Amino acid sequence: MNVTKVNLETVCGITSKLPDNSMPEIAFAGKSNVGKSSLINGLMNRKAYARTSQQPGKTQTINYYNINELLYFVDLPGYGYAKVSKEMQAKWGKLIERYLHTSKQLRIVFLLVDIRHDPSANDKLMYDWIVNNGFNPVIIATKLDKLKRSQVQKHVKAIRTGLNLVEGTPIFPYSALTKQGRDEIWEFIEEYVLTPEEEITEES
Repeated sequence: MNVTKVNLETVCGITSKLPDNSMPEIAFAGKSNVGKSSLINGLMNRKAYARTSQQPGKTQTINYYNINELLYFVDLPGYGYAKVSKEMQAKWGKLIERYLHTSKQLRIVFLLVDIRHDPSANDKLMYDWIVNNGFNPVIIATKLDKLKRSQVQKHVKAIRTGLNLVEGTPIFPYSALTKQGRDEIWEFIEEYVLTPEEEITEES
């Protein structure tokens, strides 16, 4: 995908009305320090459009990025590690749940996990929670550049086992530093979101 136009179109807080969009939506979920903003910037081919921070928990709203007038990237609040009260984290959880239940255009939920470590308890809870809300999240394993190439498949297998993934769930290793994995993620989005359904049916 050649991204030529990006616009942060809508920002929704805890009490905001969620937009009723007409274009497909791709949601991004992950713990606060997993590199979500860096991934979104990489996919949008922008250096710092989505806010990144050394302080975890900066994404406290649902942010809708209009990409090429074709689809939306939906950046969900990060979970875990955020230095906020349990009460506020619970409100963010309700906000995410409201989004998952009410969005008519949500096509893919990407769940980000750190490829260097086995999935945390928070990662497992988030994965199961998204599944229980009716979606099978696709996994993006961030911080790929921190591993040796020979270690990658071992860590991918650990993620698959640790999250007890639904069979066939894709895992895309990604590096914000080298952008390795960017093309594969975009190919997946284009195939499952931007390709007309009749073409997918004919190919299968």
